[in-house]
Amino acid sequence: MNFRSPVIICLVGGFMLATAGVSAEDETSQLRAIERERLRSLVEADMEVARHLHADDFQLINPIGGTLSKDQYLNLIASGDIDYLEWEPEEVEVKQYGDAAVIRYRARLKIVVRGLPDAPTGRFWHTDLYEKRNGQWQAVWSQATEIRQ
Repeated sequence: MNFRSPVIICLVGGFMLATAGVSAEDETSQLRAIERERLRSLVEADMEVARHLHADDFQLINPIGGTLSKDQYLNLIASGDIDYLEWEPEEVEVKQYGDAAVIRYRARLKIVVRGLPDAPTGRFWHTDLYEKRNGQWQAVWSQATEIRQ
């Protein structure tokens, strides 16, 4: 880290996000950590952290092809209509392009969705687009695809 550059530190639910003067390798590690914190916040329904880590224009494409906005998605989690019981990612791959990054990983997921008794549970590919906005990485798009092998 270059200590001559200003460093802004933001605490989110006890999670530290350093946002300036970070090397590309450190930023890749930071994106992995942010994604893991985002998943933790969704599993635990920690809405304060989840709202902070999702951009206002966030959109999810779920494994059955439906789309949800940030408010729709997070409100369903807050109400318990979507209940993530487990979300365990494997290795998180990161491709960074300036203030944008794409992450991809496989994960084991257990989920209960009210009104959808056959909600897919098992292994999924996840692809997420992050953008750095106002010095903070936020998830903008997310897509999950069921692995049926």
